[in-house]
Amino acid sequence: MRFAILAAATALLAACATATPYQPAAPERGAYGFTEQQIETNRVRITFRGNTVTERETVENYMLYRAAEVTIERGFDHFIVANRDTEEHSRLQGVGTRPRFGFDYWYFSPRRGWSPWYDPFWDEPASYREVTRYEAVAEIAMFHGPKPVEDANAFDAREVQRNLQGSIVRPPPPAN
Repeated sequence: MRFAILAAATALLAACATATPYQPAAPERGAYGFTEQQIETNRVRITFRGNTVTERETVENYMLYRAAEVTIERGFDHFIVANRDTEEHSRLQGVGTRPRFGFDYWYFSPRRGWSPWYDPFWDEPASYREVTRYEAVAEIAMFHGPKPVEDANAFDAREVQRNLQGSIVRPPPPAN
């Protein structure tokens, strides 16, 4: 039984230690992945949210790749990025714990009777590290025909897909 619990815990930790794959966001996956919101007929807001091991460049590439996919899916040829931002969310995370005694203290409360209590000092993390998560957001306008050559914010959707395809990591197929 202990081995099964240890194996499950190890698998869970391994899953947490991988970068967010290119996938739709879902609550059961921590809302990591891509989302889009229709603004107008030819305007969409695209977001890609990565976990703490997903690099900034990956998050930005996935957001652009999704913009190209949405453009093609809706029958357009190119898109113009009207607004674009990459947000950085950092926090401190505890690493390791200080050693604990092999027993807890017990105290008596007239309301609860005898209850365990331990010194919270021994539960504090031994050290901290900063973890960062990135979220790329862009509002795009989609159009038919060739992209305007003079506009640096214009992207040919098919060319973006061709150029980024090799860096897109999709989730593994579900196990049966």
